[in-house]
Amino acid sequence: MTHSRAPSAGVDIGKDHLDACLHPSGEARRLANDTQGHRALVAWLTSHGIARVVFEATGPYHRALERALAAAGLAAAKVNPRQARRFAEAVGRLAKTDRCDAALLARFGALI
Repeated sequence: MTHSRAPSAGVDIGKDHLDACLHPSGEARRLANDTQGHRALVAWLTSHGIARVVFEATGPYHRALERALAAAGLAAAKVNPRQARRFAEAVGRLAKTDRCDAALLARFGALI
């Protein structure tokens, strides 16, 4: 029996940029963390039929993106950074870069 899952996306949010990664393809993008970057990210995610977008709560830096995802009708899951870190440890991923974090969040989204 084959199980088919819609792809998920992980977004690592920084003050100036967003690193996004799709699971399972691993396709990644870096975009500005501003209105234009949010629009580009939503268009990219929509074109890939993303089922859910996972990101860490980052204080003021995630709020505008969260609103953009909601306005586009994309399911978003805001996770506690501690949960994401524990998931990373559980799967043996100790590297801590923006691109690795985005990929890890996408994988987390596919499994939750």
